[in-house]
Amino acid sequence: MASDTKDADPLEDCLLILESGEVYRNPTEVKMSQIVLPCHANHCGELSVGQLLKWMDSTACLSAERHAGCSCITASVDDIHFEHTIGVGQVVNIKAKVNRAFTSSMEVGILVTCEDLFTNCHWKVCHAFGTFVARRTEAGKVQLKQVIPHTQAEQMEYSIAAERRRMRLIHAEIITDLLSSSTAQLGECQEFQGAVPAERTQVESVELVLPPHANHQVSTFGGQIMAWMENVATIAASRLCNAHPTLRTIDMFHFRGPSHIGDRLVLKAIVNNSFKNSMEVGVCAEAYKGGEPLRHINSAFMTFEVLDSDRKPCTLPRIRPELVDGKRRYQEAIARKKIRLDRKYIFSCKQTEVPLSVPWDLSNQMYLSYNNVSALKLLAARNNWMLSSEKNKVSLYTLEENHVLCFKIETHVNVPAEQTFHLLSDLSKRHKWDKHYEQCDVINQADEEDTIYRVATPSVSKGGKGQDFILLASRRKPCDIGDPYLIALRSVTLPTHPPTEDYTRGEVLCAGFTIWAESSTVTKISYYNQATPGVLPYISTDIAGLSSSFCSTFSSCKQYLEENRDSLAALHPSAL
Repeated sequence: MASDTKDADPLEDCLLILESGEVYRNPTEVKMSQIVLPCHANHCGELSVGQLLKWMDSTACLSAERHAGCSCITASVDDIHFEHTIGVGQVVNIKAKVNRAFTSSMEVGILVTCEDLFTNCHWKVCHAFGTFVARRTEAGKVQLKQVIPHTQAEQMEYSIAAERRRMRLIHAEIITDLLSSSTAQLGECQEFQGAVPAERTQVESVELVLPPHANHQVSTFGGQIMAWMENVATIAASRLCNAHPTLRTIDMFHFRGPSHIGDRLVLKAIVNNSFKNSMEVGVCAEAYKGGEPLRHINSAFMTFEVLDSDRKPCTLPRIRPELVDGKRRYQEAIARKKIRLDRKYIFSCKQTEVPLSVPWDLSNQMYLSYNNVSALKLLAARNNWMLSSEKNKVSLYTLEENHVLCFKIETHVNVPAEQTFHLLSDLSKRHKWDKHYEQCDVINQADEEDTIYRVATPSVSKGGKGQDFILLASRRKPCDIGDPYLIALRSVTLPTHPPTEDYTRGEVLCAGFTIWAESSTVTKISYYNQATPGVLPYISTDIAGLSSSFCSTFSSCKQYLEENRDSLAALHPSAL
């Protein structure tokens, strides 16, 4: 199960030596190490996921409270994928730190690794992000201090935290839209001869919240609620397969309200659907006290597998949905599986894979947009750019990383940042300053922030064919003071726009603008791109220092922006 190579640690960065000579350590960082004892394990001798969730929640909460300086509560935990199980006698190492603070909430990154003391092997178990909210004090609502990133890794997490927060805030809306668009295509349920009735997997359990289940704020410990939910979900999964299931993924935990000592927690679980090698279990937690009505505390969807002696997934029995709401849950489970596969495919695409583009449709729009913006933020957060040339106050930087050549062009304009953002957002106007944008047409106005364009570029060689690109443009306004405006670009594929004989189809993996307000009238523009095969012919002479077309292009860009600095009213609404 373990290898002696250690997984990349997204919470770990190179040591930073301060001017005082001390080694920098993030002030919010909290570490917990626990040896797995038999009392922490399940019947298979592996660490119970419920116990692990408790340890993760405790560590992350301590990190949040270290930053806030007051009590904090768990608001949500993002999707978790468990890569490995952990055995008795092994050591669990949990590291948590605050990535970014907003008004009264903060994102905490949580990394779980495992250590075998006898072989000195380390491996990654899971990586998650929790959101914690600072509790009101006697003085009123807490205004959290900002996190100041010191290392490149901290800067990356800080930057992407804003995009992850955006995704959390619209999570319910995304799921609703995706389910409504997906379930319409699922059709009627198939025949279920020989399938296991879903009612057989149904579990309902009641827990009385006692003082040992409460946290230091006298509310039910969030990790304890998640552990109880995992317990009933495991029982439901076991009833379908008559075997010991292994939990692989958990969809987001979202706490909708608190519970307290003396509450009765009603935990319900049922298998919504089973696929060839996995099953989805829906689980919810509700609370009541005395004759009060039930209060919805939390809900989640957990995906289980059953592994054989070689640790390979077994084929699972089919499920027959129950009569009342079973068909709806059955179809929604299919839609959620599609969402997970789409998201996994989008997030796992590498620069070395061809094609670079991924298919775009309504079911993956939000995740493609998130990935598009996050990729640009990661590229912008790199701190080892090298200046290649500078002319007329336009600077060209390069960066070679993982065998990919990246470049950045930077300049300043005497135009307010918001106006610069609006003018550069509309790619159909880019031909006015960029000769490479011979033609640009809007294919799909997905929403206010995402537009798909077809861009045609001229041939770089005499008599050759031009290139065209199908580009997703994702726009973002600043999440907070000190954040830039962003215009992220990447290639996508659309069945309605296949490659044609007249053009060679080019691809862009990660490109776009960051727009920083340096004052009310001065803006710094940084343009990023990666030298993919479709882009390289247009930039090779500049990178080699044989031409300065970038300089002239961005001088034209400055002129265009300054000439149109007062033309906001004339812009197309989609650019706003």
